[in-house]
Amino acid sequence: MSSSGPPIQSPSEESISKQSQPARPRVLVVDDERRITDTITEILEGAGFQVLPAYDGWEALEAAARFRPDYLLSDVLMPRMNGVELAIAIQKMYPAAKILLFTGQAGISDILSKGQQQGLEYELIAKPLHPLKLIQILKERK
Repeated sequence: MSSSGPPIQSPSEESISKQSQPARPRVLVVDDERRITDTITEILEGAGFQVLPAYDGWEALEAAARFRPDYLLSDVLMPRMNGVELAIAIQKMYPAAKILLFTGQAGISDILSKGQQQGLEYELIAKPLHPLKLIQILKERK
């Protein structure tokens, strides 16, 4: 007997395992201090997150359009566009994105209150960021 169609192939184990793996959460990390951005990126990648670094608010905003972050982790005080302005823009683009802002500076209450007045929901984290605490915060905010 001859078969009337192409042979039926079973899916490979590799394709099954790729399908069953949950997507890694995407974190957009932004700080104008490259060393901080790169260090956080390395730590989060090691913890299983998909991370995209950016070194200022405008760069982050452009990157977000193609990266579609689940989380924004941004410094508050940056030149050109501060972290609150960036967070407001990201929240408008991706309402489900979780916002985590960090700072090592005192006297940012005016910037933060402007964000709150515009409906920005965020968590504020103090610098220096402890790697295990940061990973715990991100995993709890799913």
